[in-house]
Amino acid sequence: MNTDTHRSNLAEETCATCGGSGWKIVEREGISGAEKCECVNAGRVGRLKERANIPPLYEKASVDNFVLPPDNPVARTALATVALTVRGYVRDYPSVPKPGLLFIGAPGCGKTHLAVAALAGLIERGFEGVFFDFQALLNRIRSGYDQASGTMDREAYKAALDTEILLLDDVGAHRVTDWVEDTVTSIVTHRCNNRKATIVTTNLRDPEAGNQRGSGLESDLYSKFFLEERIGMRARSRLFEMCRLIRMPDVEDYRLKKR
Repeated sequence: MNTDTHRSNLAEETCATCGGSGWKIVEREGISGAEKCECVNAGRVGRLKERANIPPLYEKASVDNFVLPPDNPVARTALATVALTVRGYVRDYPSVPKPGLLFIGAPGCGKTHLAVAALAGLIERGFEGVFFDFQALLNRIRSGYDQASGTMDREAYKAALDTEILLLDDVGAHRVTDWVEDTVTSIVTHRCNNRKATIVTTNLRDPEAGNQRGSGLESDLYSKFFLEERIGMRARSRLFEMCRLIRMPDVEDYRLKKR
C-alpha cells in the first residue's frame, strides 16, 4: 500500500467534502486540481494525541481551563501572566528564542497542567510530542537494558532523544546516582544540541528561580534539594540554555484544597 492510499484510509470516512478519500477537487483560475482534505490533518492530530502518552488526569488540560485562585489576588495575577506566557509560546513556536519551557514551583501550583497545555497546544498545531513522568522514564530506560524486557522499554530512551517535543514531568524526583546523572545529561544534551523542544516541570529549587540556600526551607521535603543536586550541573546548565524559565508563584496546593 502506498503512502497516499494509507493516508486516505485514515481520513474520516464520513467527511462530506472528500467522501473519505482524503482528497478534494479544487478549481483556481479555471483549472481543476486535487488537494489534501482538511480531514486528513484532523486525523493526524487525533493520532498524535493518542501517541502522546498524556495521563488521563490531564488529557483535557488547556490554558483555557486553567483555574486561577479566586481568593488570592497576587497569585491570581501572577498565574494569569504565566498562562499568557504559555499561550504565546504555543502560538509562536518554533520561532521562539528558546525551544523549551522550564516550570519551577511547589507541588500543586499548576505546573503539570500548564506544561501539558503547552504540549497539547503544539499537537493541535500538528507537531509531534510525548509526555513522560521523569521517574517512570528512567525506570523504563533501565529495564531496557534487560534483554528480556519488551521492545517498548528498549525504545523509551530513543523516544526521549528523538521525539520532536518532549515533556518531562517532575524532574529530579528520583534518587540521584551516577547512572541517573549520566542518563539525564545525555538526553538533555542531545536535545539541546539538536534544538528539540523540551518542556520540564520540577519541584526542586534553583537560584535562577529566586531560591537561596539557608532560607529555612530545607526541612520541607520538596524544598530540600536544588536542581543541580538531583540531575547534575551539566544537565542543569543545558536546561537553562534550552528552556525559558517559568517561575510559578506560591499558591496553596490545589489538590489538598480540593480535598
